[in-house]
Amino acid sequence: MVVKKIGGWQQLNVEEIYENPWIKITHEDVLTPAGTPGIYGVVHFKNRAVGVIPIDEDGNTWLVRQSRYTLDCYTWEIPEGGAPYGEDMLEAAKRELEEETGLKARDWSELMTIHQSNSVSDEVAKLYVAKGLYEGRQQLEATEDITVEKMPLTKAIDMVKNGEITDALSVAALLRLALDGVS
Repeated sequence: MVVKKIGGWQQLNVEEIYENPWIKITHEDVLTPAGTPGIYGVVHFKNRAVGVIPIDEDGNTWLVRQSRYTLDCYTWEIPEGGAPYGEDMLEAAKRELEEETGLKARDWSELMTIHQSNSVSDEVAKLYVAKGLYEGRQQLEATEDITVEKMPLTKAIDMVKNGEITDALSVAALLRLALDGVS
């Protein structure tokens, strides 16, 4: 029996394989758009992602360097984090900016929405630009091992171009600003 049809896909059965406070993983029996039997593993996120590019009046931004357990290395990223369903994404972005960098902002604009790893995950991310920066209070979570660095926005964009920044949210947001001519 067909449980649900998604585009040309037919979902026949869904089995929950694993769940924790952040994700749920399902194994799904499907019929492909060609009508052949198949399987799909899907990672369902319990939060949406938010990312912020803070920019001051001199064209500087702030990046965070943090250890990423899954990669076993440090990565350079824009300030980012999770927005639980039910929390306004802009409010989550404001919270993440202050938690990670100790900065607050008066002016906010939405930059873009992206889907990360959409072949296996339903995670959605919203990216913002924050201006009119002023001092708040950094409040790192127990899971965050972060160093904050202020630098020219042009340097951050160059770090994407030369492969020093590989985080998907950061790459998308910084290249979008570069394409828009903001530097």
